[in-house]
Amino acid sequence: MSNHTHLSAPFQKLSTSFSGELFYDQSAAHEAQKLVYSTDASVYQEKPLAVAVPKTTADIKVLIDFANEHHLTLIPRAAGTSLAGQVVGNGLIVDISKYLNQILEINEEERYVRVQPGVIRDDLNVALKPFGLMFGPETSTANRAMIGGMIGNNSCGLHSIVWGDTRQNLLEVKGFLSNGQEVEFKEIPLAKVAEKAQLNSLEGVIYKGVSELVNQPQNIEAIEKGYPKKTLTRRNTGYALDFLVPEEGKENFNMCELIAGSEGTLVFVTEAKLKLLPLPPKQEALVCVHFNSLAESLLANIIILKHQPMASELVDKYIMDFTKGHPVYQHNRFFIEGEPEALLMVEFFAETQQEIDVKTSALIADLKLAGLGYAYPVVYGQQTKLAWDVRKAGLGLIRNLPGDNQPVNLIEDCAVAPEDLPVYIEELQQILDKYNLKASYYAHAGAGELHVEPMINLKTSEGKELFRTVLKETAALVKKHQGSLSGEHGDGRLRGEFIKDVLGAEVYELLKEVKQLFDPLGVFNANKIVDTPPMNEFLRYEADKQIKPIKTIFDFSKSESILRLAEKCSGSGDCRKTHISGGTMCPSYMATRQEKDTTRARANILRQFLSNDTGDNPFNHEEIKDVMDLCLSCKACKSECPSSVDVAKMKAEFLQHYYDANGVPFRTKMIANFTKSQRLAAIVPSIYNALISNNFTGKLIKKVVGFAPDRSLPKVGKTTLRSWKQQYDKKQAPKTTDRKVYLFCDEFTNYNDVEIGITTIKLLEKLGYEVIIPAHLESGRTYLSKGLLREAKALANKNVTLLAEVVNIDAPLLGVEPSALLTFRDEYPELVDANLVQKAKHLAQNSFLVEEFLLNEFEADKIKADQFTSDYQLIKLHGHCYQKSLNALAPTEKILSMPSNYKVELIPSGCCGMAGSFGYEAEHYEVSMKVAELVLLPEVRKQKDDTIIAAAGTSCRHQIKDGAQKIAKHPVEILWEALN
Repeated sequence: MSNHTHLSAPFQKLSTSFSGELFYDQSAAHEAQKLVYSTDASVYQEKPLAVAVPKTTADIKVLIDFANEHHLTLIPRAAGTSLAGQVVGNGLIVDISKYLNQILEINEEERYVRVQPGVIRDDLNVALKPFGLMFGPETSTANRAMIGGMIGNNSCGLHSIVWGDTRQNLLEVKGFLSNGQEVEFKEIPLAKVAEKAQLNSLEGVIYKGVSELVNQPQNIEAIEKGYPKKTLTRRNTGYALDFLVPEEGKENFNMCELIAGSEGTLVFVTEAKLKLLPLPPKQEALVCVHFNSLAESLLANIIILKHQPMASELVDKYIMDFTKGHPVYQHNRFFIEGEPEALLMVEFFAETQQEIDVKTSALIADLKLAGLGYAYPVVYGQQTKLAWDVRKAGLGLIRNLPGDNQPVNLIEDCAVAPEDLPVYIEELQQILDKYNLKASYYAHAGAGELHVEPMINLKTSEGKELFRTVLKETAALVKKHQGSLSGEHGDGRLRGEFIKDVLGAEVYELLKEVKQLFDPLGVFNANKIVDTPPMNEFLRYEADKQIKPIKTIFDFSKSESILRLAEKCSGSGDCRKTHISGGTMCPSYMATRQEKDTTRARANILRQFLSNDTGDNPFNHEEIKDVMDLCLSCKACKSECPSSVDVAKMKAEFLQHYYDANGVPFRTKMIANFTKSQRLAAIVPSIYNALISNNFTGKLIKKVVGFAPDRSLPKVGKTTLRSWKQQYDKKQAPKTTDRKVYLFCDEFTNYNDVEIGITTIKLLEKLGYEVIIPAHLESGRTYLSKGLLREAKALANKNVTLLAEVVNIDAPLLGVEPSALLTFRDEYPELVDANLVQKAKHLAQNSFLVEEFLLNEFEADKIKADQFTSDYQLIKLHGHCYQKSLNALAPTEKILSMPSNYKVELIPSGCCGMAGSFGYEAEHYEVSMKVAELVLLPEVRKQKDDTIIAAAGTSCRHQIKDGAQKIAKHPVEILWEALN
């Protein structure tokens, strides 16, 4: 397509007839949008001309007409998890994910579903489950991958050897052709093709041209010679002409077979009719076979396939090693024995446990007989999900590798017939050894496709050339084995250059003919599959570029630097899952469904500016501020992102430097200095509480500060916790117990949640502990949340100095409020001065939430269940985000079950949406409530009056009170009331 530099006026005119969202101008907000859409999950980066988010199918027609008029290309985009640069380019990005995401029809009898292209695969299957049906193809990204993208890439997934790929499950598509004509493609009798070819339209031209192309004998010969061997089911190189050639007994013709895998280059799909499968049997088992070498595992794979498993998936040592110490995946690696070089995860389904046992035992016996494998643990039921998550997280986990030699998506999608896999991998390893390259191997052994990711430094000219050389030599190896250059990830701009080498020059010309028939002007995703630019151009990194060291207040040395932490984002889009899939990351995206509000977008925009800004303050950019704005600093990304990209930490660092250049806003100062304001309020609590509660004065205060008028403000207690404790201690007899604990009197409990603090002290004393409030300052949480890191650092230094010498394992520091206490464990060790780091780590190791401490004591038999009531009580528990992120929620669930007949059920909520001050701020209130309404508030409202709602976080309880008009209790309150 042409170069476009003066389209501002036409775009402005377009915006009047386009009902969706359009980003095209030079403003910071629009530039930010273009930057976050400049990458996907591949190594490519190219800034688009503009971004459109259509609301209706009519909007898409408007965009096609605009593209034809102004000679530009439309780039359809769903979740943006493409690994070959399919949705990267200098065109108009069309993001269908936000609005075109409706399930249109479920037909239980005929087993099909009609959907818009933005429907997420896993969310679709949640809707289908009550009907006993499912859509089969299952990518590792299934909790955010969308049907439109799955059609574009002909996605396969873990169970493709049984459930097939998207092409096999695609019945019909509706959409637009490149001239704006609406079209419907579906299975028709071969006799009807000639009728279609007579149509006086682009549709007729397509049917005529494609039919002639696949029926010419010389073309059939070239296709049969060039395309992969028939025993390879993963065959996604080029356009699927091999599925359309005539075969004996074939009576029907379906253009959908060509559309699947076409990467949005032929048709703009607006609706798809999908074939559905019955749900698999309920009994499930995963045989996790351990091997001493990769080669041994591939030989075993051939034996495994004879047992007809549902899946046979490889995990190598690189991935397994990165699960060690990971906040989530350390727990998930429970099934790994010793230090295997490779695992094959082999899945079986059956109607009964007896059938499952027969299948697993037969496989294990055969492997032992062949002398293959050294351990064969079998995982059942719900635990299989935990094990599978290790495999699915492979792409993100290996991004934790330090240094600039990083795993690259390059030859990861090459596939050969399973029987050829051992020899192919052996020969591929020889290529890699020739260039001294290490690689990670994982994924679909059962289908003949291992995701092989060599470690290459793409920041150097040498690495950039090596990137191309490895693919070129691998392409020759794939051709030798009659394999497929792409198995499921597509060609895009990565592999398109070498299609001719694998399929042959004659077939490549046929592919160009197909593109010309459908899209003569290049309106749809130009320069993908055919006529692609050189595959080592437009990469994320500029070769041999010198990056100026960036001074930070946080210590980022654990991640090498703040830039390196941002670079760890692979773009895999784990942060784009919805509340239906569960988890916390990313609450703002769940509410807005905008790419700009993903964890990925925040990491990407930081990376782009920190890599390219040469000024004294690379953080001083309005675009970064715009993308960071809706980050709730929930920290879910630190644990749920496989690469542990801690955006909350990077946001705090960004804000400090941005304020250095632009000044600190009034409201930010007010919130950061919350403790000071509450200290003053506590002098005259009744007057303060009356002022903030009064309709007139309360609204005036909120208007002045910039808070939402519908948000209530936190009241202060009649006294402070410190004052109460001093008076209380004067009345108490001297303590005789040697069981001593220190209570961190955080700023929220001291002033606002005083009664909870008092209850905590009474509970601990009743259980036999002496409670001491040591000398300390506020936690610094309010300063951290607003990015005032220097003030937070000063507080951290002082608190570590005051507490580290006092606190130890026998006299730990306990906390009531998760956001305050967990600061010691999370931020302090990376915030304090270098000479205090060891003391900060000591303090972190001996700091516990009250619930964690009580569980430790209960498990040590120092607290007994008979100290509590035996009455029945149902408790619905909502976890604070920091508890979830730092693995501190399970203890709360367990200690609430100390009373023998207390039943605790977790509310499957993510973030409550309050996030400290976020939910108070006028411009953020709507998003705050949207987040809460996803799961938490509806779940709370439907509870009976006698059900207790538990929430440890002060912000969480406030959100529940404001949003559901229900009072949630802190766990210590519940236990205090349960004491005999």
